[in-house]
Amino acid sequence: MLTLCASCNAADFGTEIAATCAACHGTDGRSRGAIPVLAGRDRGELVRLMREFRDGRRSSTVMREIARGYIDAEIEAAAAYFAAQKAP
Repeated sequence: MLTLCASCNAADFGTEIAATCAACHGTDGRSRGAIPVLAGRDRGELVRLMREFRDGRRSSTVMREIARGYIDAEIEAAAAYFAAQKAP
């Protein structure tokens, strides 16, 4: 997992964290098929959903295990990045 660094600005940090989601959710959060699109979604909703996955309050087959590896700052950075992307 990526770590926080003093030389990273918020936008770069969000981009780096979000890149780890691309394999399933597509480049810039524009997935195709059954995987949910993240681009253009509400930042607060994305934060809430990721925390629910991470904390075991939302059921899933894969996302709980993935989300467990993220701290709040990483979740918030990725959510801000995806919320800023244009929805497909």
